[in-house]
Amino acid sequence: MEFYYPNLQNDMWRIYGVLFFGDKDYFLEKGKKAFSRERLVAFLEETGVALFDTAMEVIRQRGNASDQFLEIVTPVDLDAVLKRIPKCKAIVTTGQKATDTLFALLDAPQPSVGGYVGCNYNGRDLRIYRMPSSSRAYPKPLEEKARIYRQMFCELGMLSV
Repeated sequence: MEFYYPNLQNDMWRIYGVLFFGDKDYFLEKGKKAFSRERLVAFLEETGVALFDTAMEVIRQRGNASDQFLEIVTPVDLDAVLKRIPKCKAIVTTGQKATDTLFALLDAPQPSVGGYVGCNYNGRDLRIYRMPSSSRAYPKPLEEKARIYRQMFCELGMLSV
């Protein structure tokens, strides 16, 4: 699947499924071992959640998925991205490499995992959240990750307590 978080070993879409639909398998394609891109896109458009990479050009120094071996050549053009989404009120990173890449562009301290910092970026007040990685290599159970994400979505008014 040419989309974000396609690996079945990644919990991102399970976290969203648990939080918004009460079903960790909500985004799984029926009868297949894959996520439903159609269902994901419909959900993201309905909720106003946008996904983007913090780097536009990278060099993968080893043939694996580890961020540890990514060299960031060109970071995201944050100005251009935010101009396209004028109602954006929060940015969320889910891994240390993404967090480091984003915060190299900001004048703000990095928040702890599960927290956020307020940041004024070019006259726009934003919350910058640092969420736990959804990778199963990150040693937290799905329920724990979902609890942390729930707090963020509640703070943003996207879920109720």
